[in-house]
Amino acid sequence: DAGADIIETCTFNAQAISQSDYSTTHLVRRINLAAARLARAEADLATKATPDRPRFVAGSIGPTGKTASMSPDVENPSLRAITFNQLQEAYEEQIEALIEGGVVESHGRDKFQLSSSQLPHYEGVVDLAVSGAAYVRVEELDCDIYVNQRNTRCALDGDRVEVVLQRQPYREGDNPEGAITKVLERSKRQYVGVAEVSRSAIFVHPDSRKLQMDIFFSRKLYPEVKDGDKVVFRIEDWREGDRSPRGVIVDVLGRQGDNDVEMHAILAEYDLPYKFEPEVEAAANAISDVIDEKEIAQRRDFRAVTTFTIDPADAKDFDDALSIQKLEDGIWEVGVHIADVTHYIRPDDVLDCEARDRGTSVYLVDRTVPMLPERLCNELCSLRPNEEKLCFSAVFKLNENDEVLDEWFGRTVIYSDRRFTYAEAQARIETGVGDYAEEIGVMNRLAQTMRQRRFKNGAVSFERAEFKFILDEKGKPLGVYTKEQKESNQLVEEFMLLANRTVAEKIGRKAPNAPLKTFVYRIHDEPNMEKMAMLAKFVSKLGYKMRSASGHVSLYYRPLDGGCALLYNENEPLIAASVIKIPIMVEAFRRF
Repeated sequence: DAGADIIETCTFNAQAISQSDYSTTHLVRRINLAAARLARAEADLATKATPDRPRFVAGSIGPTGKTASMSPDVENPSLRAITFNQLQEAYEEQIEALIEGGVVESHGRDKFQLSSSQLPHYEGVVDLAVSGAAYVRVEELDCDIYVNQRNTRCALDGDRVEVVLQRQPYREGDNPEGAITKVLERSKRQYVGVAEVSRSAIFVHPDSRKLQMDIFFSRKLYPEVKDGDKVVFRIEDWREGDRSPRGVIVDVLGRQGDNDVEMHAILAEYDLPYKFEPEVEAAANAISDVIDEKEIAQRRDFRAVTTFTIDPADAKDFDDALSIQKLEDGIWEVGVHIADVTHYIRPDDVLDCEARDRGTSVYLVDRTVPMLPERLCNELCSLRPNEEKLCFSAVFKLNENDEVLDEWFGRTVIYSDRRFTYAEAQARIETGVGDYAEEIGVMNRLAQTMRQRRFKNGAVSFERAEFKFILDEKGKPLGVYTKEQKESNQLVEEFMLLANRTVAEKIGRKAPNAPLKTFVYRIHDEPNMEKMAMLAKFVSKLGYKMRSASGHVSLYYRPLDGGCALLYNENEPLIAASVIKIPIMVEAFRRF
């Protein structure tokens, strides 16, 4: 009983044994430590022997010893010693009982580990690494569970799995370790690869580094696939013991190396749509482009007001326009117009569902993958010149000091007089020559005034170098150049910001005790004080101090010319004693 008690007490603590494997030597070492601790207690019990509990004492033993030595502080000669063989027998009995009970699993000679049934189980999604190991994202845990490649149980990237937590991290920053026990649901993710066709089989070499084995397909099922074709496929199953997964080919893109094929392959690889389903195209094509007089009568009419678009030279659709007219001396009316897509799409119809699934348009080097079919984005909802279009508009009455005297929001009908590129608009700003040069000049003057006031009030400039590629007719890149942000770009930006800001103010205003209006709000959380403390420590090394009378750090910065910035507090004068002239600091403050 003493040997069994010692073994049970010392070796099979569930929390400890879940951390690592145990060998016989380790078990004996733990028994020695427990025997020493229990010696005094057992000595006290020895003098109180009963028929069902004989007198004995547990002494210390060694892994090679034959007999347990008597405890030095026990002098009763009637106490019998415990032999190593007796302890070994008790040890083996306990091991067998634990294995049969499903508490412990054997991992080779004299190596045991707590059974997975006794460990925490979670459900999560697999993020497969290039090495073949996996990280399982579990909602209940703060960090992912690391799974060695040998314990992934044929799970693939994106699969939903059951994972058992086997080991907590040894060091801060490490991931806990576990093993996947079951694949609950296969991911619907699509992969792209190059087909190698033989007489009776098709082997696809995946482009993704996360799938490092060839996939077999029967040639009889896919006779249209040719050697060297790029194909899109999906994994259906991967049974244990099989050398490779089983899947289905969902699309044949075409010959490897062709520009369109490679662009579609990129979209498919990242699970981005590269075509619309026939029913979506049919719904878009069925929409009439006729605007009846009844619809026009319900809208504010801007068709007689000077209106134009300013876009990049390679733009395919024009989704916003600007209008301007002089109301009286020093008073201008400027309109910001966007296409009224809601006129053509109804909630939860096939087009609305498709746009919701896509979420946004995707921009590649040589093309745009739109949210909606071309019939809508490039025709009905594109504010093309010399066409009547339905819009939703924000209209402002401004004076020469760029003060907003009045504002109006609502549905309109417009007629765009001209489609400008940024270069064409910039030429009119610089020279004052050309059609609509006066109107563009007035709008640029108002825009620059707004821009100066915005930065004076602490706005952050996010300007950075943007690169554009020169392509031939087949999409092959011929060169690259830096896209410059000039006054024509700033003109459009400032009026779009004015429209967005005033719409936000209108929505955000509410009467006392009234609930907020239903809207999509962008909420900025309170500053993280630990990060602010890190920032204070960082700037202190450069000779700057952050201080606040309240004891709380409340830091703001204002960008200046030449990549400089001023630090200041909301309620206090300038915090930093001078101007920070290190450009990298500006980026650091933006991030914080």
